[in-house]
Amino acid sequence: MLNFSFQNPTKIHFGEDQIHLIAKEIPADAKVLLVYGGGSIKSNGVYDQVVAALADHTWFEFSGIEPNPKYQTLMKSLEIIEKEDIDYLLAVGGGSVVDGAKFIAAAALFEGGDPWDILAKQTPVEKALPLGAVLTLPATGSESNGNSVVTRDGDKLPFASPLVRPQFAVLDPKVTLSLSDRQISNGVIDAFIHVMEQYLTYSVNGKVQDRFAEGLLQTLIEEGPKALQAETKDDLEIRANIMWSATMALNGLLGAGVPQDWSTHMIGHELTGGFGIDHARTLSIVLPAVMKIKRKEKHGKLVQYAERVWHLTDTDEEVKIDKAIELTEDFFKRMDVPVRLSEIDITKDQIDGLIERLEQHGMTELGEHSDITLDVSRKILEEAL
Repeated sequence: MLNFSFQNPTKIHFGEDQIHLIAKEIPADAKVLLVYGGGSIKSNGVYDQVVAALADHTWFEFSGIEPNPKYQTLMKSLEIIEKEDIDYLLAVGGGSVVDGAKFIAAAALFEGGDPWDILAKQTPVEKALPLGAVLTLPATGSESNGNSVVTRDGDKLPFASPLVRPQFAVLDPKVTLSLSDRQISNGVIDAFIHVMEQYLTYSVNGKVQDRFAEGLLQTLIEEGPKALQAETKDDLEIRANIMWSATMALNGLLGAGVPQDWSTHMIGHELTGGFGIDHARTLSIVLPAVMKIKRKEKHGKLVQYAERVWHLTDTDEEVKIDKAIELTEDFFKRMDVPVRLSEIDITKDQIDGLIERLEQHGMTELGEHSDITLDVSRKILEEAL
């Protein structure tokens, strides 16, 4: 196991009807900016619960944060922050809203010129507004980590800082009952591949991390399809297990002390930035191709994945790997997400543009060995056709 330092100070309030607890988590004298997306929180009752919880606080609101939050939209919030002297943010929504709030938190106190430099130049975040989150869509784990991804003019770029990690997060599985099937599918796939990015690398004898990862993968495989089936989709225990899996998939614990990949995400970001494809759907397309192209380097973990997650017992290890990849793709299909670029109308002719964007964004040495060059990324995309 590799050396590591781990700390996660985010307080989690998990379970039904916990939104009222934000009242005691946000300082009574804080001036709060409530940030959210397109307004679904008003139709599913979450907005009313938040308003009731903030009854004794001074608060304002900013809405319209998109899936894959846009820089131009987020920057508009700074006018309210400056005018009203906002000193606390409350993100209510899915991972995109939380990601957007993190950027707002950093941009509001940024002193280095254009806040886009936080992403484009990876300028360190020196200070940020405190924030909390009420999660409505389990997927990204953004509610308890310091990561964020923001898009500007087709460039989808990440940044990370412990200063933008939410101080608290409310996770009520009941609020997820209003999600569409597409949102459910995307959330499960996003969480699944977050685990895979930290698990499917090479062994450092991190037994705790491996078993933890395998348990999360099995839970998502078992519960994900149930959330799409008419007879079980309103089962709160299923939703609770999915919600907690998504949080645990990317709160820092799983990746502590083990090598991590993230090439699927970096390549996937270019598909979202260039073509507007849902983040999770880019991941379901790219991951199987990464597994195939990098099977030699990932051989040991692929065999372990086949045996422990899919319970395959073939004596031939290559057969095990083939079957494990096939079962992974089958799971993605059962979650109603694509596994080929052709399913989203992207052709071989468009791969050159994706490679150019990877080079433009410095994504030239990806993967746990930094050996996924632009040529290898091209092979991955061609495999994904």
